[in-house]
Amino acid sequence: MTQVRTRFAPSPTGFMHLGGVRTALYNYLFAKKMGGKFILRIEDTDQERFVEGATEVIYDTLKACGMNWDEGPDVGGDYGPYVQSERKSLYLPYAQELVKKGAAYYCFCTKEELDERRSAAEARGEVFKYDKHCLRLSQEEIQRKLDAGVPYVIRLNCPTEGESSYDDVVFGHIAFPNSDLDDMVLIKQDGMPTYNFANVIDDHLMGITHVMRGMEYLSSTPKYNLLYNAFGWEIPQYIHLTTVMRDAQHKLSKRDGDAYYSDFISKGYLTEALINYLALVGWNPGTDQEFFTMDELIDAFDIHRLNNSPGIFDVTKLDWMNSQYVARMDADKYLEMAKPWFDRELAGKNIDYRRLAELMQSRTDIFSRIPEKIRFLAELPDYDTAIFFNKKQKSDESVAREVLPLLLPVLEGIGEWTEQNIHDTVMVAIPTWGKKNGQVLWPMRIAISGQESTPGGAFEIAYLLGREETLRRIGVALEKLGR
Repeated sequence: MTQVRTRFAPSPTGFMHLGGVRTALYNYLFAKKMGGKFILRIEDTDQERFVEGATEVIYDTLKACGMNWDEGPDVGGDYGPYVQSERKSLYLPYAQELVKKGAAYYCFCTKEELDERRSAAEARGEVFKYDKHCLRLSQEEIQRKLDAGVPYVIRLNCPTEGESSYDDVVFGHIAFPNSDLDDMVLIKQDGMPTYNFANVIDDHLMGITHVMRGMEYLSSTPKYNLLYNAFGWEIPQYIHLTTVMRDAQHKLSKRDGDAYYSDFISKGYLTEALINYLALVGWNPGTDQEFFTMDELIDAFDIHRLNNSPGIFDVTKLDWMNSQYVARMDADKYLEMAKPWFDRELAGKNIDYRRLAELMQSRTDIFSRIPEKIRFLAELPDYDTAIFFNKKQKSDESVAREVLPLLLPVLEGIGEWTEQNIHDTVMVAIPTWGKKNGQVLWPMRIAISGQESTPGGAFEIAYLLGREETLRRIGVALEKLGR
């Protein structure tokens, strides 16, 4: 049996789109499931769109996600180079071979001539496609132009009648009328291959058995197959993947900050959660299992369970999944990741970060939301005294006016300011005032936090704030209450 060889072939044009990460993931999972090889190839033939540093972003993203490639630019392999611009000399001879076979031809049309014909087609309400003008040139004319150094491209000679068809794992049998095919450029004027041509040549030379890519290539595939057939090469198995969508109508977009892997990492999502969720956007394991390690994904992955409808990237569901991953983190790892977010609000405040981390871990869905949840520790927010009302705790403003003055001397008299001492001292005092626990602890928490929802209760917050700040805030509350 032929060894399965898949490839991820991104263009270094910027950050890694989530759709690209998912394509890489599915290629990786399938290769590993089948005991095959996962190849990374950098397709940089479009030098105008090349972004400095983008190749390193690709490397860093795949490594961070746990997708280590078996062959690629930095690890080598038997089929290198794995960067297309370094393979430039390979492509022209293949294009010239096609010209000799009549499967391709030289085209000397200028940009101006093509623009004029395109405008004329649009004026007629037609979709422009190349009219095979240069296919009709005689061999003498072609040679004369080549000898004179007239700039040219090499185009594929597509059939104009009948249809082209192929079978796709996800979309089944697909057929296109040949009359819709355009004679795509194979070699550009600068001698570089087009993406489509280099793609086919490299996939063949690198022994790629399964081509897994976005569904935007469904309509280009017949032209790829024309190339395979012209060379007499075996056509790989096609697996086209549906688009990752924000909702039924909208794609993920850079403007909305939900398109790139780096967008989510900078917001404080965990890579493991993101990869787990992304795997399920367009594929289902056929079971109720939702949480997967990479090894479990490899074991469960089946290309026949890929969906043929768009994958909806539900951020709310991702948030939930991320919160589950955060809750299961090692406490030290959580503290390490949370510390920079703590610092945004609490740097220089002498807060016990380890205790804060213990309180925050189960309340963290996304790390970037930590600052807003702990901001009250840095500065007492302005609040309306109406929040002292709590029916369940039998508290209101009048109760607060009564119990907060009682709390002050008790808190002032605590020796070592520890959470346990605060708890024990206050809990002993409450019955002596003839109050229920909630009638004291609710006003205390509101007074020192200024808000109804907090990580931890009155004792934890008082400990984190320290004696001086706790007493100051109770004093502020009494002023607000008119005491």
